Amino acid sequence: MQQGRKHAMGSLAVALIAIGCSIAAPALAARAIASKPAIAAKADGAPSAKAKNTLRQWTGYVTALDKTSITVEKRGKKPATKMFTRHAEMSTVGEIEKSAHVTVYYRDEGGHAIAHRVVVKSETAANAGDR
Repeated sequence: MQQGRKHAMGSLAVALIAIGCSIAAPALAARAIASKPAIAAKADGAPSAKAKNTLRQWTGYVTALDKTSITVEKRGKKPATKMFTRHAEMSTVGEIEKSAHVTVYYRDEGGHAIAHRVVVKSETAANAGDR
């Protein structure tokens, strides 16, 4: 008789937990969705201005350089080249020269990549990675 009561109590506990989970799950999912910072989208499905204005980065080697633009090439298995227009207030860390290893921080403005900051990787850091 006691075994029957234990089995019934165990079944009741499992049922209550299952009901509680089914009631709490939508509320927890709604809370999780509300707490995540969503990328706002316009009605036409395009990302909002805030999503477009985030700084992106591109790391590679300088292949061309002039007063208004900088061209950086990624090397390796999937090589790619990207041309950046220099922002009027672009800051640089280090001396930019041809074939320097750089990271360009840029924004996509009007379909053009506008470089806001360029960081030149030091020669000693590049050599330390080869060891």
